[in-house]
Amino acid sequence: MPTSDPTPKTPQQNEEQPKTTTASKEVTPTQKKPAPQGVHKGVSDKLMMEIKEELENMLSFAMRNGKVINTELNPLIESDNLDDLINAHNILAKNIAPATPKSIRYLRKLNAEDHSVTIFSKLPIIRNLIILALFFLVLFVGTSLSDQVDNESLAKGVLDNDGAPLLLNLLFLCATSGLGVVFYLLKSVSVGIQKGTLMPEQSIYYVGLIVLGIMSGLILSEIVSTYDGGKNLTVFNSCVLALIGGFSSDAIFTVLQGIISKIKAVFTGGDQN
Repeated sequence: MPTSDPTPKTPQQNEEQPKTTTASKEVTPTQKKPAPQGVHKGVSDKLMMEIKEELENMLSFAMRNGKVINTELNPLIESDNLDDLINAHNILAKNIAPATPKSIRYLRKLNAEDHSVTIFSKLPIIRNLIILALFFLVLFVGTSLSDQVDNESLAKGVLDNDGAPLLLNLLFLCATSGLGVVFYLLKSVSVGIQKGTLMPEQSIYYVGLIVLGIMSGLILSEIVSTYDGGKNLTVFNSCVLALIGGFSSDAIFTVLQGIISKIKAVFTGGDQN
């Protein structure tokens, strides 16, 4: 018999070769991108930079507004340790209150814009409030010139009045309430700019407060007009009530909410569960 040739072993070697290659590929560790340096601290480097930026903004705000700054903050601010930065952030946040880092960043962004831009372009909310104030003022003057807006017509209230006199009286009271709420909002915006508490999200709140102020002025003036049959009602005190209702819409809402909460407590037995 012929001796076996060792060459047939070569295919087996060829079959085992890919396995060895595959195994070597599996053993090779996958290449990973280097992690940010701040990850080992629990936060990323981006957040560390944001904390430092907020510290700088708060420190600048405190210095420009005459806030007393503790010199013990210096090593905390200069440190790259996360605990030190958080402690410095907490101390400065209490120091600049009622302002917040978010409101300070917003005001700093407004101040960094082109100085040739007017305040109406930087803060559209002021422009919108002034336009609303002029609109309510024109509406107030226009309706007050009508002979259908007088003591007798206002004393009838909503239930006993109808037609054009009712519409003019309601517009008259709405204009008065609108002037009250716009006066309050303009004062609030100016105080917010002075104290550094103004934020862009407040524009949505102001829109709701305008509607709430007009409603509260109407409710307050109409409740008094129906009280005692409207015998002691005059144009002056009706305007004052509508103006107070618009200006103090937040307070009236709080009072009504307190009354509803007490009535609810009567039926629920005071259980808060």
